[in-house]
Amino acid sequence: MLRLLTILAVVIAGAVSPAVAQNGPLRITINQGVTEPVPMAVPTFVAETPDAAKYAEDISRLVAADLVNTGLFREIPQTAFISRVTSFDSPVQYADWKAINAQGLITGAVSVSGDRITVKFRLIDVFAEAPLGDGLQFGGTTTAWRRVAHKVADQVYSRITGEAGYFDSRVAFIAETGTKGQRQKRLAVMDYDGAGVQYLTRGDSIVLAPRFSPNGDRLLYTSYDTGFPRIYVINTAGGGVRALDEQPGTMTFSPRFSPDGNTILFSVAQGGNTDLYSMSLSGGGRTRLTSAPSIETAPSFAPDGRQIVFESDRSGSQQLYIMPVTGGEPRRISFGPGRYSTPVWSPRGDMIAFTKQHQGRFHIGVMRVDGSGERLLTSSFLDEGPTWSPNGRVIMFTRETSGASGSAALYSVDVSGRNLRKVPVSTGASDASWSPLLP
Repeated sequence: MLRLLTILAVVIAGAVSPAVAQNGPLRITINQGVTEPVPMAVPTFVAETPDAAKYAEDISRLVAADLVNTGLFREIPQTAFISRVTSFDSPVQYADWKAINAQGLITGAVSVSGDRITVKFRLIDVFAEAPLGDGLQFGGTTTAWRRVAHKVADQVYSRITGEAGYFDSRVAFIAETGTKGQRQKRLAVMDYDGAGVQYLTRGDSIVLAPRFSPNGDRLLYTSYDTGFPRIYVINTAGGGVRALDEQPGTMTFSPRFSPDGNTILFSVAQGGNTDLYSMSLSGGGRTRLTSAPSIETAPSFAPDGRQIVFESDRSGSQQLYIMPVTGGEPRRISFGPGRYSTPVWSPRGDMIAFTKQHQGRFHIGVMRVDGSGERLLTSSFLDEGPTWSPNGRVIMFTRETSGASGSAALYSVDVSGRNLRKVPVSTGASDASWSPLLP
């Protein structure tokens, strides 16, 4: 049994769960409760070429930061190290790492040739005195060194937890500047941790609700460029903006890609009524999915593309409903006190995240797809707009502070309700959409 895995046992409802397997590696899913962070040692990676030194420090620090940001790991400060790693192939001095209670050790080496960078690494279980899996290496351009570091961290995270990582991903959001009454909003994308911000629109019109395509190459969003809400699609590499489904007398908004990227769902407001429609991106007209005298909006596909979840006030207040993607009679799934909105289906298919307003507070919550097991993860003056990490472990959302000088910021929280963190963005930020893992 590898001790590095066993220390991720979780206390759920006062009991330890799950039981330790007697043979083979332990796989642990963290749904509730708290964990004791795993002490990890991440020595500065070895620079194997003269030009690699400036990258070796940054890459090793970013790998450690990715792991610490999950709340599952704790980095042991380098000042506590007894051993120094001066060569990637040097024998590991296990006694020295055990003495400082390092459960895991990550060693790595960096080399640079021209504009190409290569990083190799090993993850070592110190108490078992053995590596967890084979060593790996990743490469890329020197300008993309952050992506290489994120890939290393994803592999470490996956080997310890048994889950896919989420660090090598992007987040689309609305960057906000200016006073509350005259706020400029621009469509932007960034790394999951707030670095590498790129602006895709100029900010001369209001933009809202960006949504990534399944492979991350496009974004849907709503713009008031014409004075009324319209849906646009833009290439994430820049350029290629076009409007979708422009029809006089209607307002279109709240778009979402299908899992295969070939269809979009969206809302159409016309004649005082708002309904859900679908449209193929390869051509053809739109198909009406709902026709109730109520407001239907914020649709989200199930990962298999067969069902959608959306919000509707057909019962007299905002609630969540599920129906087949082809339309039909919706089934209500939210029955708690308060109003529910902005549902988003988990990439795992097992839960739906939502915004809830109750007793003057806003919450981000999750429930099973049948409406059972509702749990509220956050509470504040205004929390809204959840989006899932690619592995379904973390939810990012918008938190807005109150008052005339109030501002919007992005936060993330583990699906268990642990590890609430503010995403460091230099501007105000709202309406996050998490990309899939990058190819």
